[in-house]
Amino acid sequence: MIRINYERCDLCGTCVGVCPFDALELTEMRLSVITERCTECNFCVEICPVRALLNDRPENNKPSMHPNPNRHA
Repeated sequence: MIRINYERCDLCGTCVGVCPFDALELTEMRLSVITERCTECNFCVEICPVRALLNDRPENNKPSMHPNPNRHA
């Protein structure tokens, strides 16, 4: 599962824009993962500019095959 390091997260929203499953929710105060929607594709992990997101399973922390992690699929 995707984990958020709230000490690092600056609420920029970059991860929200790249998630093709709308599994991230950003409010004025907090970023949340909607676990029912998350497929652990790691697009958010890869795109986070402050490395605030991590997949709890080490085998899932390798780059995805997403052709352009800067674009919403």
